[in-house]
Amino acid sequence: MSGGAGDFRKRLERAAEVRSYRGAGISAEEEAALDALDAQEREKRRKVSDAARAEYLVRDAMAQGKFDNLKYAGKPIPGLGESYDPDWWVKGLIQRENLSGLGPPAILLRAEDAELDAKLDAQYTEQQVRDILQDFNRRVIDARRQLQGGPPVITKTRDVEEDVERWRSRRAAWVAEAPVEPERERSWWNRLWKGTG
Repeated sequence: MSGGAGDFRKRLERAAEVRSYRGAGISAEEEAALDALDAQEREKRRKVSDAARAEYLVRDAMAQGKFDNLKYAGKPIPGLGESYDPDWWVKGLIQRENLSGLGPPAILLRAEDAELDAKLDAQYTEQQVRDILQDFNRRVIDARRQLQGGPPVITKTRDVEEDVERWRSRRAAWVAEAPVEPERERSWWNRLWKGTG
């Protein structure tokens, strides 16, 4: 048992003892002595400064291992040193919860525009690419029409035909760069179920 817990237990036992003696037929002198002891204990506690008490509690917690495996141990605290932002809690929630789709349309469209080519490259058909581009252009035009405040919409609409042509050229380059897999011998399992070959 650590020293702090042992001292606490002793004080607790002493307080229980004092309570049991009071009114149990002890003399006035003994009661005065007990009151003096209580006053001394209170005086000792009062003399201990808050800084010393905090230092003791931190050291005790460190000894018990309560500070092990903290999230930011050895790392800078995020957001420390930045200027005050009244929406800090909203931004923190969005970052912690990895929420997307929240924010002014101008900012969302800028972010989407930056990632649009990668999204187009993941499509398989020209019609899918055209649909995505037409939907993007429609949302940019709608955002420009709305006067809800916030940052201005500076995202440009995309030229559908030009972006489809660029998609075709990137796709052709990707197909040309893809390594050709050599013909592998079919496994015994495939030969068994699909015939010999």
